[in-house]
Amino acid sequence: MTLSFVIMIIVLVIVFSIAFYVLAKFRAKKGDKTIPKQVEGNHKLEIIWTVIPIVLLAIIAVPTVGYTFKHDQNISNDPDAVKVQVVAHQFWWEFNYPELGIYSSQDLYMPVNKKISIELTTADVNHSFWIPGIGGKKDTTAGQTNYMHLEPLEVGVFKGKCAELCGPSHALMDFKAIVVTQEDFDAWAADMLEGAPQLDAMASADAQAGAEVFKNNCITCHAVDPGTRSIVAPHLNGFADRELLAGYLEINEENIQQWIKDPQSLKPAATMPGFGHLTEDEINQLTQYLLELK
Repeated sequence: MTLSFVIMIIVLVIVFSIAFYVLAKFRAKKGDKTIPKQVEGNHKLEIIWTVIPIVLLAIIAVPTVGYTFKHDQNISNDPDAVKVQVVAHQFWWEFNYPELGIYSSQDLYMPVNKKISIELTTADVNHSFWIPGIGGKKDTTAGQTNYMHLEPLEVGVFKGKCAELCGPSHALMDFKAIVVTQEDFDAWAADMLEGAPQLDAMASADAQAGAEVFKNNCITCHAVDPGTRSIVAPHLNGFADRELLAGYLEINEENIQQWIKDPQSLKPAATMPGFGHLTEDEINQLTQYLLELK
């Protein structure tokens, strides 16, 4: 980008300098009514202003192609890289850490100043994985596995997007990339491996009842155990600590209850069925249980 910018500035300065020189030198003199000599072409000049751009484009093309292949390297065999499996779904993101034994979704945790090797697949149609504040995007293509890598350079929370039109809720297929220190990443990994907290006498009666509602209605699709992959629906280990619900909603009781009742009203064409058959008490109990998943 820097090389291209410098070349463009040089070309701009030369072209405008010639233009201003011609305007000044060959302007019509006061009282001069004659017609200037008509010149139709100059082969030498035409060759010059054709060859020079070709040379400049070649100069830009060489490093562009080089860096394109450099950034497209598969570093999945690098022992120092953090391995992440990214699986795109309509309309949510699955994030698995095979070497750590962690299954997760929606929030992608990464240690700062560390290479992240990303394996990209899709569970349905084509999607595109993109964190604009950290790096480029790459498609998740049906029937094949793609690879990319990132190296986040600063701690923070970054917005992630699907950059490929994939259905009615494409615009709502967001996620968060959370870059933390290595120490905080290790602490997060340890917490995730502990799994969902066991509800004890300190938990509210509603939360305890909600655990039974979850077992009877949700466990078929949603996993909470850290050693179990949740293929059909987002893994809920650490759900209450996530940045957002469904990728774009604030996590609060009202949004959670509406999501349980009618997810399609919040995310059109979402694959999760509505649980409007549950009573208000059961929905409230389930909500309280989900808010305990920290």
